Amino acid sequence: MKRAIEVVRAGRWPVAERSDTVTLLFDDRYRRRLRMLGDGGLDFLLDLIEPIVLHTGDGLRLEEGGYVEVRAAEEDLVEVRGRDAAAFARLAWHLGNRHLPAQIEDGRILIRDDHVIVDMLKGLGAEVRKVREPFDPEGGAYGQHNHDPDHRHGALHAERHG
Repeated sequence: MKRAIEVVRAGRWPVAERSDTVTLLFDDRYRRRLRMLGDGGLDFLLDLIEPIVLHTGDGLRLEEGGYVEVRAAEEDLVEVRGRDAAAFARLAWHLGNRHLPAQIEDGRILIRDDHVIVDMLKGLGAEVRKVREPFDPEGGAYGQHNHDPDHRHGALHAERHG
């Protein structure tokens, strides 16, 4: 069985060497070792040293050569908008305070559909609507962000994690 042994971040691997793509839900994009089936039928084993969060456009380098491109699958989400910049910042603060995975874009935030959170957001004056889109949330300072191979903070980072 072919093995994917390294994650190369989007824009840093040769797309011309793409062997296949794999489309994964958010929960399936933080793994270390898992048998996967590419969209084009490539059967391979994700076999990393440690779990790493995979993002859209990342390349999984195959041991035998070639890459499998990662794509985020569409999921049921909620789009959150504020009436102005201050309202948007307040909504972002409330979501962050609950440590929810959130994809932050220009003028909107995407979160998973959760009726309790949606009711809270509506109570804060948010505009919310259900959407079905790929979900690629922010990493977070204490969670998946620290598992990104490009995550660096210089000497302080080495002292704390080294």
